[in-house]
Amino acid sequence: MRVLLLSWEYPPNVVGGLGRHVAALARTLTAQGHEVHVVTRDDPGNPAPPDEWVDGIHVVRVTEAPPVIPFGELIAWVLAFNNRAQTAASKLLREHRFDVVHAHDWLVTYAAAGLRETWGVPVVATIHATEYGRHQGWLPGPMNKLIHQVEWWLTYEARRVITCSHYMQDQVQEIFHLPPEKIDVVPNGVDPRDFEVDPEDARATRASLTGPRTRMVLFAGRLEYEKGVQTLLHALTRVRAQVGPTRLFVAGIGTYSEELRRQVRELKLQRHVRFTGFVRDRELRLLYGAADVAVAPSIYEPFGLVAVEAMACGTPVVVGDTGGLREIVSDGSGLSFTPQDDQALADALIRVLTEDGLAERLVANGRARTERRYDWKAVGRRTVEVYAQAIAEEAELTGEEPRRPLRALLHEAPILELGTAG
Repeated sequence: MRVLLLSWEYPPNVVGGLGRHVAALARTLTAQGHEVHVVTRDDPGNPAPPDEWVDGIHVVRVTEAPPVIPFGELIAWVLAFNNRAQTAASKLLREHRFDVVHAHDWLVTYAAAGLRETWGVPVVATIHATEYGRHQGWLPGPMNKLIHQVEWWLTYEARRVITCSHYMQDQVQEIFHLPPEKIDVVPNGVDPRDFEVDPEDARATRASLTGPRTRMVLFAGRLEYEKGVQTLLHALTRVRAQVGPTRLFVAGIGTYSEELRRQVRELKLQRHVRFTGFVRDRELRLLYGAADVAVAPSIYEPFGLVAVEAMACGTPVVVGDTGGLREIVSDGSGLSFTPQDDQALADALIRVLTEDGLAERLVANGRARTERRYDWKAVGRRTVEVYAQAIAEEAELTGEEPRRPLRALLHEAPILELGTAG
């Protein structure tokens, strides 16, 4: 197949999990014999070529149109970006016939809808999160309501809608009133080989960060209220009282950063909490490998990729019992606690750090589950199945025969291995 991916972030411009997800999906589809083009945004802070083939993937990065609109003016920025993205994508569509456009989240809705209306190409949309869910079912202001409406519009325009968990499937079906047969659950993935951490490198990283008798707890993710780091800060004092010297590393950036730093000062934890800022993939994997336990204390979490990444690195995980995180550890791959309950979180952390054999069991279960359910090869095959269904449904509605995939692009295996995806 020839696939066009639309995403507002793509390496080297990575803000959160979405950019890494789209990049990994692009690599996987290419490795499985498909031709992949990506339209994304340029970022002056992370300069990259405006048009390049990298790892077999064609990446087009659109520059900002004058006058430059700051990202803080979000809606105006999104409209300007979508105008540029649709123009760049239309140029590609004039040069090639694409089988499907895959749009990732509401920030590319306008471009995706315009391409479908102009070129008649079927759209598949992945809803990575919702504004409704981020605010626990409350849309506090006009901008939140507008984002919610644009999310609905994307699900309406899309021929198929992908969610990363059954939790998100239920949420999207309920709040956007979608027929259940339009939604496909395809989990996020990891390549276990990417998360193989050399033990010597992990020990060296650990030695550079903490003393030999200090336990190391890691949070990695965006610093937003719904990620629950504030609960982890309150739990840390209890953990230190029971376990002894314990240091928390907070890896990430976000709008809640200053508030969390204020809470650290208020709780007198300055010597025991380190904010690392944004970290690149290799450094993040070394942090996973060095940590005694990784925590995803989210209040709202559509999937929870950081938990899967930590499991792939061989790190035990403790997660909030919510959303996709609940599904990730459902087979004993990690411990869970009631979100926003710092006592319950402290108890779970104390168990991992002190109970004989528990951490080792969690690591073994986590690695097995990662390889069984979240390997990118299976995720890629399942995604292509969704593409094929969208193409067939679009053709049925328009009265056209679906174009057969270009078998010359295949390596050896057939494009679809129906019934084998995890």
